[in-house]
Amino acid sequence: MRAVLAVGFSLLLLSCAMGPDYQRPQTDDEDRFRMAEGRSDLPSLANLPWWELLRDEQLQQLIRTALEHNWDLQRAVATIDEFRARALVAQTDFLPQIAVAGNAPAARNAKFLVPAFATPFNYYMLGNLAWEMDVWGRIRRSTEAARADMLSKEENRRGVTIQLVSAVAEAYFNLLQFDLQLDIAERTLRSWEESVRIAQARLRQGMTSKLDADQFEAERANAAARMAELQRQMVQAENQLSVLLGRRPFAVARGRSLDEQILAPDVPPGLPSELLQRRPDVLVAERQLAAVTARIGAAKAERFPKITLTGLAGLANPALSTILTDSSSFGIFGAGLAAPLLNAQVLGFQQEAAEAQSKEAFAQYQQTVLTAFREVEDSLIAVRTVRIQSESQQQQVTALQSALKLAELRYKGGLSNYLDVLVARRNLFEAELAWTGTRRLLLASIVQLYRALGGGWSPDVQPAEDSSKERDHGEARAHSISNP
Repeated sequence: MRAVLAVGFSLLLLSCAMGPDYQRPQTDDEDRFRMAEGRSDLPSLANLPWWELLRDEQLQQLIRTALEHNWDLQRAVATIDEFRARALVAQTDFLPQIAVAGNAPAARNAKFLVPAFATPFNYYMLGNLAWEMDVWGRIRRSTEAARADMLSKEENRRGVTIQLVSAVAEAYFNLLQFDLQLDIAERTLRSWEESVRIAQARLRQGMTSKLDADQFEAERANAAARMAELQRQMVQAENQLSVLLGRRPFAVARGRSLDEQILAPDVPPGLPSELLQRRPDVLVAERQLAAVTARIGAAKAERFPKITLTGLAGLANPALSTILTDSSSFGIFGAGLAAPLLNAQVLGFQQEAAEAQSKEAFAQYQQTVLTAFREVEDSLIAVRTVRIQSESQQQQVTALQSALKLAELRYKGGLSNYLDVLVARRNLFEAELAWTGTRRLLLASIVQLYRALGGGWSPDVQPAEDSSKERDHGEARAHSISNP
């Protein structure tokens, strides 16, 4: 027995895992992002936790609710538990497989009794032992693939968290935009109603024409229609946000208004290599590539003979009172060799399929990296240009407010006709609505840049916790699974 175990351990020590060892694909990480040149002295936006980027207290509360109740996130967490269990199952192949069986007395005078025993009362206990020696590394590669699958699901969970936080923030900003636009539409509607009242009075006095009064009435009706449209959009935005929170549609409380939201500083990310180590989708693609690479070795090892240590031990005696005596025990130990013969061609096709999956995963990884760079570049240029656009539109609104006041004074004083007031108020209305949209777009662009950088949104870290401790805990947990 000791000699057999010694041989088994020697084979394990001398064996090698078949197939290629995984290595991260090489990428070009020498150049900085095109839209972030000359700003490397500033800190990275991606290092901020979400509660430091999004300062609105009500928004923070909504995000916490979503992280607790969102069903997509709960499904991602359950998937991690599933693949963690699968990884632990794969590790058990390193251990011997032991099965124990026993029987109770058979019925007296039964025709199906075993002839080996003189009495119809048969007692026995039997134990089977099978231990596959992982000479070719099949079990090691399978365990490596299972662990990579588990890690990919953990990164997928972080990706779902990032998507969820950013989706809640953008939906909340949409609500604030509709709120502000609704206020603008209500204010504009009151102004048009006042203009209609004045025009009707001037019409009765013969100081203006019916055409002027109808034009004011048409603009009043247009403002009322826009209000109804904004009210519909606001309720639909609340319903969308409610689903993200894992609740039925309800009225969402607001915090700061759209123009009171605190903007993050215009800071660029770091090197592209930092992006590859941070973005969940890139890490998911890498873990998937590592898993299929390991499965190549497992498929290749299946084509070689399996060496198994086997054993059979038990107790057998017709009498229960003497079953524990030395004469009742028996045992057999040995080694088994099983080699593929008729299915060798099928196993070869399985290896080819695994190699094709590896090429597919490699292409997916490279495409994911390119998409990541494009999203960061798009977000960078969006933040830069939308900020300028918002400032310019704010200046336009200020100028149009002054022009409207002047046009109203001239109209009331009889120095100009209705057309000047109509054009000035219409232009101001459209300019204010456009500015609110740009303001919302600026806030959303900052969130999208943060998401594109794979920002500091950890699924488990809360504002009062230390993110470094949580990261160390996650690495230690993964390390425990990777070392059976």
